[in-house]
Amino acid sequence: MDVYRRMTGGAGRTRARRAAVAAALAGGLLLAGCSGGTGADRTAARDSGKGAPGAPAPGVPAPAPGAPDGRQRPGADGQHDEAREAPPASHLSTFALDVDTASYGYARRTLADGRLPAPDTVRPEEFVNSFRQSYPKPGGNGFSVTIDGARTPAPDWSLVRVGLATRPADRHGERPPAALTFVVDISGSMAEPGRLDLVKESLGVLIDQLRDDDSIALVTFSDEAETRLPMTRVEGNRDRVHDVVDALETTASTNVEAGVTTGYDTAVEGHRKGATNRVVLLSDALANTGETEAEAILERIADERRAYGITLFGVGVGSEYGDALMERLADKGDGHTTYVSTSEQARKVFVDQLPAHIELRARDAKAQVAFDPETVETHRLIGYDNRRVADEDFRDDRVDGGEVGPGHQVTALYAVKTRPGALDRGGRLATATVRWLDPASRAPHERSGALGAGALGGRLWDEGTAPGLRVAAVAAYFADSLRGGELPGAPSGTELAERAGALARTTESAVVEQLAESIRQANRLRG
Repeated sequence: MDVYRRMTGGAGRTRARRAAVAAALAGGLLLAGCSGGTGADRTAARDSGKGAPGAPAPGVPAPAPGAPDGRQRPGADGQHDEAREAPPASHLSTFALDVDTASYGYARRTLADGRLPAPDTVRPEEFVNSFRQSYPKPGGNGFSVTIDGARTPAPDWSLVRVGLATRPADRHGERPPAALTFVVDISGSMAEPGRLDLVKESLGVLIDQLRDDDSIALVTFSDEAETRLPMTRVEGNRDRVHDVVDALETTASTNVEAGVTTGYDTAVEGHRKGATNRVVLLSDALANTGETEAEAILERIADERRAYGITLFGVGVGSEYGDALMERLADKGDGHTTYVSTSEQARKVFVDQLPAHIELRARDAKAQVAFDPETVETHRLIGYDNRRVADEDFRDDRVDGGEVGPGHQVTALYAVKTRPGALDRGGRLATATVRWLDPASRAPHERSGALGAGALGGRLWDEGTAPGLRVAAVAAYFADSLRGGELPGAPSGTELAERAGALARTTESAVVEQLAESIRQANRLRG
């Protein structure tokens, strides 16, 4: 008997009982915003952070509308910047926005199983973005930009945090209908507890929370793929959809290529104009049949993305998980990935967070940070290794960026070495600019924020430093240690665990305590 039937008392109980359980678990799906990570927690950080098309020189924010002199006027959130001479290319950093969190979720699962995660599965930005920050909300549908930092124990090295945030969804507001195609892995490896049973539980809860004007399709795959349910309006068909989900059973091998191809075929056939069309892939991504390399699958996803605007949301499960394949599929499909291993995590993804993966606030979003060469000697972006963008492509809107939904946050951390005496002299340290396209009109927009060298006076681990910055630093240092890196100012494993434990007590955050426990587990495994 599957988990969802156990939760609702068996197949013979009424749908009303099932709906009541789902409602109790959910409390309002598709109307709430999301942080973009299964580990997100509003108490993790209580700190607050202190365009027009065209082609200015890279690193120089475009003049705002109505500012012919090249000076940006303050926006609705009070942020502004001045056009300045472009810094040398070595002092620019450009990347596509990414709100994935799967790497951190899978690392936690691996550590709990008594193993260190493989270094190539550790992506620091996904560790950092698993924790909710208290960035200010923008006044409109764009981004707020927060930039701050603090000094590390390493001489002349600081950590600089660039935070971008979109406005959350209105719980009682309107949203476009959703047309969701679920592509479910039913291969033999999905029989392990915490795989298909968790997927069925999650879908069962989700079905009762979708609106009547939403649509849903279901594709399954093992050695071959099959459309179990074509695109179907939810209204009047909830029982039918439940029956299809309840009947899922595992069989045979894993042909991810067949599943993705059939899933996109089904999504195209059921494409709804004016709706948010999305493919949701639920799998351990352990491809062993058909095309097992990513390239052929990726090209199909790219074609449908361009032609129909269909985006991909990848949900990973299982103690063994094809992390690299899932991440590449989601990146190519203009989507996101997350990882779940418990019912609680699954409910967060499908009940609390799926709204932010349905609706979009921004398409092809990129960020560029320009460091002042008179102040900064060198800098290093922590993570985002496969999301880097050529600096000259920042304002080329043909170059792929990232898709961002309502209530999403993106945090990028930089290790920055300042020139001797620069913090005392003051002056500009960095300017961060985010550029995105409006999802409906495709019109480009920009927003910038700046940080002065004098703002780096505080020490990273002092109590007066923003808790959110310290949590992000712990997550980044932890990820870097799992990859064998040596970031400037990195604490020892024991000190890092102590820092995380103290932050968990200060913020009263369960997810920060989970981070501390993961660090302790890694320390024990490393002896």
